[in-house]
Amino acid sequence: MNLLWVMVYLCYMFIVGFSKEISKRDDVHIGAVFSFGTITGKVAKIAMDAAVADVNSDPSILGHRKLVLSTHDSNYSGFLSIIGGLQYMETNTVAIIGPQTSGMAHVLSHLANELHTPMLSFTALDPSLSSLQYPYFIQTAPNDLFQMTAIADMVSYFSYAEVIVVYTDDEQSRGSIIALSEKLAERRCKISYKAVLSPEALATNEEIMNELVKVTLMESRVIIVHAYAVIGLKVFDMARKLRMMDKGYVWIATAWLSTVLDSDVDSLMDAKSIQGVITLRPHTSNSERKRAFFSRWEKLSNGSIKLNPYGLYAYDTVWIIANAVKVLLDHGGIISFSNNSNLNGLAKGVLNLGALRTFDAGKEMLSNILRTNMTGLTGKIAFDLDKSIIRPSYDILNVIGRGDKQIGYWSNYSGLSVVPPEILYRKAFIRSSSNQKLSGVVWPGETTVRPRGWVFPHNGRKLRIGIPDRFSYKEFVSRDEDTNEIHGYCVDVFLAAVNLLSYAVPYEFILFGDKKKNPSYMELVFDAAVGDIAIVTNRTKIVDFTQPYIESGLVVVAPVRKLNSSPLAFMRPFTLSMWAVTGAFFLIVGVVIWILEHRINDEFRGPPKKQFLTILWFGFSTLFFAHRENTMSTLGRIVLIIWMFVVLIITSSYTASLTSILTVQQLAPSIRGIDSLITSNDHIGFQVGSFAESYLREELNIAKSRLIPLGSPQEYADAINRGRVAAVVDERPYVDLFLSKYCMFQVVGREFTRSGWGFAFPRDSPLAVDMSTAILTLSENGELQKIHDKWLNTRACGQSTSVDSDQLQLKSFWGLFLLCGIVCFLALLLYFGSIVHKFMRYFPEQSEPSSGGSSRSMRLQRFLSFVDEKEEKLENYKLKRKQTEILSRGEDGSRRNEAEGSFSW
Repeated sequence: MNLLWVMVYLCYMFIVGFSKEISKRDDVHIGAVFSFGTITGKVAKIAMDAAVADVNSDPSILGHRKLVLSTHDSNYSGFLSIIGGLQYMETNTVAIIGPQTSGMAHVLSHLANELHTPMLSFTALDPSLSSLQYPYFIQTAPNDLFQMTAIADMVSYFSYAEVIVVYTDDEQSRGSIIALSEKLAERRCKISYKAVLSPEALATNEEIMNELVKVTLMESRVIIVHAYAVIGLKVFDMARKLRMMDKGYVWIATAWLSTVLDSDVDSLMDAKSIQGVITLRPHTSNSERKRAFFSRWEKLSNGSIKLNPYGLYAYDTVWIIANAVKVLLDHGGIISFSNNSNLNGLAKGVLNLGALRTFDAGKEMLSNILRTNMTGLTGKIAFDLDKSIIRPSYDILNVIGRGDKQIGYWSNYSGLSVVPPEILYRKAFIRSSSNQKLSGVVWPGETTVRPRGWVFPHNGRKLRIGIPDRFSYKEFVSRDEDTNEIHGYCVDVFLAAVNLLSYAVPYEFILFGDKKKNPSYMELVFDAAVGDIAIVTNRTKIVDFTQPYIESGLVVVAPVRKLNSSPLAFMRPFTLSMWAVTGAFFLIVGVVIWILEHRINDEFRGPPKKQFLTILWFGFSTLFFAHRENTMSTLGRIVLIIWMFVVLIITSSYTASLTSILTVQQLAPSIRGIDSLITSNDHIGFQVGSFAESYLREELNIAKSRLIPLGSPQEYADAINRGRVAAVVDERPYVDLFLSKYCMFQVVGREFTRSGWGFAFPRDSPLAVDMSTAILTLSENGELQKIHDKWLNTRACGQSTSVDSDQLQLKSFWGLFLLCGIVCFLALLLYFGSIVHKFMRYFPEQSEPSSGGSSRSMRLQRFLSFVDEKEEKLENYKLKRKQTEILSRGEDGSRRNEAEGSFSW
């Protein structure tokens, strides 16, 4: 019996051991490579363990199999990260979570590619890791391309043009900064300086201090910090000591700072070090599962650390792997590993690299991961064609004390908003600049006023402003030979604009030019330029201009000559259209008066030939008020009064214009404008230093041999009078001054370019924007006009435009013609209404045996005859009709009396 019990016990132990061995062989192994001493590493370890426990507690996921997580602490070492990855790839691991840094991810991804082992990371977020070079590396959190896009959108939203970046010199940061630079460039912003620090925790306080001192000497005050938490906190602590956390600075930190705030706020050395900083946090949708997990966290972590978004991503990453394994097994897949033929010769030695195993179902596993479509603690989880998490979004936080307040969101779908992304995803959203919104920010220095974002560099150097030492037209800019002071219209506008700025601008004027000719602005090598600088295309490619403070444009100046007498000189006062309309109205008024007077006025009756001549005579004789026919009708007199008023205005205007043409202004230009200059072979003068030369040559294709450089107004006049040039092409402000002194010249044609004068600054200079605002203010308050009147208040001499401007246009008289036409129409309408009424009264329609068509024709003939008849015949007809009615009534009465007498009793 005892022997029997011993055998039963041995069988039981064999069965239990065998089942455990089978179960052990069926376990699904995954590995994790992290620096578990970091904030993210600590949170990720707890979250991954919780996820593994939840997967194993649900038999519907892996059935009788268990998910086994092995962890390897790289302890801030890249070398140990590589060792950990190698260990997992020789122990039948289906997937690896990690590594924590992008540098190690670049290395281990090559191993993952070779051994077909998917590698998932929610912290190695270098944008380049999503490239086709690393098919087995998957980022389960939004990569830094989206975070840098969010920062670029914020910089653009706050209207900053330049930023400074502080970052560590490693793969974790370099790729992200490249992405930031590209996104800023898309928004016409740029990185003006890169403060590069040693990687990992190697950056010392002295190194950080030296870089920040360099930053204080820069113009930009917008600083972006992208580093590890340890280094980032040191940067802010050093910045506080350098008083860089005061008013005027803008600090933006990437998601590392929100991780510290969420999980380890006690590590902050001084809350003032991060007061007013803007930071980002990966956005995770609010859900019941998320709230439940937050409730569990205190027990899971034993109160050692608080949960942050990367803990949620760690939890979801485990579930992504578990679901991918489930799909693999459900579709008949087998988890098996085989030796890699490329490693057959490496089995010897201490490293024993031949032990590395290839995951046979690695491709299927990778495909299942990329087809993930689930809802996790972070929200909806799926990947796009670029292996990136769909719908990446961030919370935007403003640090206040040791806490933070949310000022908005950023998503790849809607950009900046104050509405959570998951709400915007439900409706059609138009992404435009007007929809970009953030709540109010408390900036460093505890101010709500948005900092300007830049200052003049604290290097003791003033802004060097180039001033042309002009040879001519010194009203615009010149130097007083006695006092050496710089003055002029352009200088006064600049000084007035600078005085409106809310900050001091240290500057000095530097003259350039040889005093013998006007200098060219292509010679400028200064920080800015003030003067008569036209805003033209080729200049805008190298500098930024302010708002124009005076309009300009090229015009043609030509001499004038006496007009030759012409037999048709009397035609010049009116344009052809004016002559045509006036003649037409003479005929129209004659016809209208004839119609209104024909039935009552003997002077408008007679044979057709006589009536036609009467119409012509009456219409045109009104021009001289010489018509002999009298008007008898009221309507005719009204029409005639209105027409005589129109004629009075037209004849007076004609007389004045003809007098001006034939006596006062008998001058006309020999050149009609730029078109006649182009088609001719005449020489053309231009001002030395002006852009007119390049425009005439490059845009209008005028030969260089035809262009004559001129230096002063006197040279203009002499060159034209002596026949050296047929005309001069120059900018309008110069021409106005020239014509105020030389009356025998005038502008011909119109301005053939449109531009203005502005102050020039280096590309992307924020001073150009502020000066533009100041110039607009000067224009609105009238100060700009006062400065103009002070320097450029020219006389009217020579300011005539083109010859054709003396002609009277139809548009100047259309109101009179319209009035006359309306009166004629109303008079005819009333007249014909009266005629129809009389006809219907005295000739009522009678039934006739003839057909309907014949009856209407006869009635029309009767009506026309009625209209043509004189009014006296109608009166005679009325009298005869009355007499007939009286007689008929008398006969009827006598018959009734006779009848009554014969039948009376």
